[in-house]
Amino acid sequence: MKAALQNYQARMRRVLDHIDRHLDDDLDLESLSAVAAFSKFHFHRQFTATFGLSVHRYVQLARLKRASHQLAFTDAQSVTDIAMDAGYEAPDAFARAFRQRFGQSPSSFRNSPDWEPWLAAFGPLDIARSKLMQRTFTTDDVTIRNVPTTKVAIMEHRGDPATLPATIQRFIAWRKAAGLHPSTNPTFNVWRSERRPARPADFSVDLCVGTEQPIAANSEAIKAAEIPGGRCAVLRVVGYTDNLEPAALYLYRDWLPASGEEARDFPIYCQRLSFFPEVPEHETVAELFLPLK
Repeated sequence: MKAALQNYQARMRRVLDHIDRHLDDDLDLESLSAVAAFSKFHFHRQFTATFGLSVHRYVQLARLKRASHQLAFTDAQSVTDIAMDAGYEAPDAFARAFRQRFGQSPSSFRNSPDWEPWLAAFGPLDIARSKLMQRTFTTDDVTIRNVPTTKVAIMEHRGDPATLPATIQRFIAWRKAAGLHPSTNPTFNVWRSERRPARPADFSVDLCVGTEQPIAANSEAIKAAEIPGGRCAVLRVVGYTDNLEPAALYLYRDWLPASGEEARDFPIYCQRLSFFPEVPEHETVAELFLPLK
């Protein structure tokens, strides 16, 4: 029974991975049921029963997630081009679907995103993925590395995690204006609290960009700091790096007690090496660093 369930889940996981790798293709029921090796007559019911949303809605949300990131965090594409990428034949159809999901037009979202309905809209997508897409880690995935001290400019986020996307948007705008592109200046997140603390007001994370340049007085309260060098346990995560909490828990709960190592007095942090939507979600890469004595 257990082997049969694992096989069933693996086939469904294969479908989710195929969707994310082929968002620009025609993702109809027949092609997706073939990926899962299920009967096309029952596949849509099996998918809905497993993930809590239909195949069509899952695909639409995945495309709208990419489109909303392109609108909020990049300015290289027009709304029309983003609509085409999302599978809509005309901008007005895209605008209707976008407004229905997020309560804003694409242009309004690009100028001033309202993140609360955005987070609520993608709740079902995140829940669906969390059921089957979480990775498991082993000691072979962890290396110990001596890392140099890195000078950084930081923007602190303190308070409700729901407002983090707005902080990220401001941070991206500031580093663009400062000429600190991710291809030349590394990006770090330093977690100073749990991902979901008991009180949302206690959530705390630093958004950092590596730079040696002086930080001038600015309206965004960007300040200079450094990430200390030294020995670190490093865990590389490939794909679906929105939620790195399972990887962090593995380092703290499983790897650290068994390793005989002791954690140093600095929070766990990550370096983001590639970014969605510049690359598909399954190609995003992040490395977690657990500072050691």
